[in-house]
Amino acid sequence: MIRSQLFTREKEKAGMLLVEVRLGRRTKVLAPTLTPGCLVVLDHPDLDAVVAQMLVRARPYAVINCQPFVTGRYPNRGPGVLLDAGIPLYESQERDLFSELKEGERLTLADSRLAHLTALVPALLEQQLAAARQNLDTELQRFAQNTLQFLEKPEERALLLETGELPELKTNLVGRHVLVVVRGEGYEQDLERLTFYLRDQKPVMIAVDGAADALLALGIRPAIILGDMDSVSDSALRCGAEVLVHAYPDGRAPGKERVEALGVSSILFPMAGTSEDAALLLAYEKGADLIVAVGTHSNLEDFLDKGRGGMASTFLVRLKVGSRLVDARGVSRLYSNRRSSVPLLLILTLSALFPVIVLAASTPWGQNAWALLMRSLFR
Repeated sequence: MIRSQLFTREKEKAGMLLVEVRLGRRTKVLAPTLTPGCLVVLDHPDLDAVVAQMLVRARPYAVINCQPFVTGRYPNRGPGVLLDAGIPLYESQERDLFSELKEGERLTLADSRLAHLTALVPALLEQQLAAARQNLDTELQRFAQNTLQFLEKPEERALLLETGELPELKTNLVGRHVLVVVRGEGYEQDLERLTFYLRDQKPVMIAVDGAADALLALGIRPAIILGDMDSVSDSALRCGAEVLVHAYPDGRAPGKERVEALGVSSILFPMAGTSEDAALLLAYEKGADLIVAVGTHSNLEDFLDKGRGGMASTFLVRLKVGSRLVDARGVSRLYSNRRSSVPLLLILTLSALFPVIVLAASTPWGQNAWALLMRSLFR
């Protein structure tokens, strides 16, 4: 056994280890299907942290990107996540590996088709990120311009100014806490921190696309699954939740066909913006008392990671629902403080009562009461 392991390590060093090739132009669709030890080939410029964490969980042998891991547009965190996990990264911008390699074939890194690869090492990544940080001012201006352009379109201004037609739900949200779960960076840790909150408040769960699978893996069935159905599993769609297919404002819904093919009943929810936006607005307009956001986009780097023209719609939606919206991490801190304050409160109460007890013990009444208590305890 030991001899076999040593032989495998020597083959790895020589680039001779045979690994299975997995190709995926849509990384978030490919990642859940990966098996440990495969060679992943992507077509994903500015790899974001959320997708990188999905790849880390799959434990690939190496990742080759046919696009720049860092284009210089902004300092994206994805490549760093992979390198920190010990996963080798390579870029292939000279040749289209999607046309040269076949899904499922086995090869080594010494294969002639991979001779042109450029390794992305930590020192090179840091240089690229440092240059990208200098570009944040430009990206911020683009974000502001995109937000203004977004508001120029009547159907998108409606996000802020009009309620619009909402789907009829079986689940009642009026006056309740609603947890909107998006498969964003750190969402799993946020869910773990909310254990006491979930037990105490029992909020209505709205899962955005693939977040439904994350909830089910924790033993939590969402009440509503909302999205364009591109990253949620078939089993999650069949879990019994209400399914809302996010559609374009003109009614086109690419995800509708897939849901119908599964025999799952669904409702169309036409709305401009992202599925995350739709989930927040649905909770707000349906009368939720409090909306707790898990894994949603809340800062500039999050918006840029999402890669949707500045994510102006998400920014505007947060302006509208802000009076009822709180971040999961804030809620977890409140519950953590509440739990830790219980023993402290008990100690403070006993400390306050101590002088009273001592004073009472010095009186005849107190001495008689103490004697009666002792006799009753030690009969």
